[in-house]
Amino acid sequence: MNDAKATIVRPSTALVAEALGTFLLVLAVISTALFAAGFGEGTESANKGVGFIGVSFAVGLALAAGVYTFGPISGGHFNPAVTVGLAAAGRFPWKGVAAYVIAQIIGAAVATTLIVLIGLSGPAGWLAGVQDNGFASNGFGAQSPSGFGIGAAIIVEALFTAVFVTVILGVTHPTRGNRAASGLVIGLTLTVIHLATIPIDNTSVNPARSIATALYGGPDALVQLWVFLVFPVVGALIAGFAYRALFENAKTA
Repeated sequence: MNDAKATIVRPSTALVAEALGTFLLVLAVISTALFAAGFGEGTESANKGVGFIGVSFAVGLALAAGVYTFGPISGGHFNPAVTVGLAAAGRFPWKGVAAYVIAQIIGAAVATTLIVLIGLSGPAGWLAGVQDNGFASNGFGAQSPSGFGIGAAIIVEALFTAVFVTVILGVTHPTRGNRAASGLVIGLTLTVIHLATIPIDNTSVNPARSIATALYGGPDALVQLWVFLVFPVVGALIAGFAYRALFENAKTA
């Protein structure tokens, strides 16, 4: 999220960095969810899977790696909601939002497509099974890991995205933030968000991630996708405008 540095590179280079960073993020979280989270379940041996705790740390570590690797090039958003939130806070030009969002969606979709290609060489029925189970897509009601309804999903996505964007805005503030530690702080924040909310709706807070899994998650995932497109953006807008109004003009003691 180093937006000041992103202005010195070519726009096309920044878009490639956004696509690659989003690819890394989605590849890490969805691969861990599908390949490793439940590994060993249903066998006589003890379950060696990482569970949702492992998924949470996978996404946080991947985001930290992406921020440090690609942040100096593109700002390291890797999330349409983050891009919108930064624009609302005055940290990113609105005219650049559409291109960033498209790059992020492409990177995320490539990640899940490669996971499908890996699954084609998996055990018999593996790919069909994970697709029948939603392909780690976000969902509510019958598609929620714990049966939470649409109201819970709406609140979770708006609230936790707002928290996420607020942390990003604070830690990357040009005068009061700590840019050296920003990747670690942002990654750990996303880890905590996943630890808290995976059982509710599989945790989106990132429309690109939601689109990428819904592409392979079946009709139910596609029907419910709108919640995970609209409400992360709503939360990001609230956070961006609120942070700008409350803190951007604040003076340090």
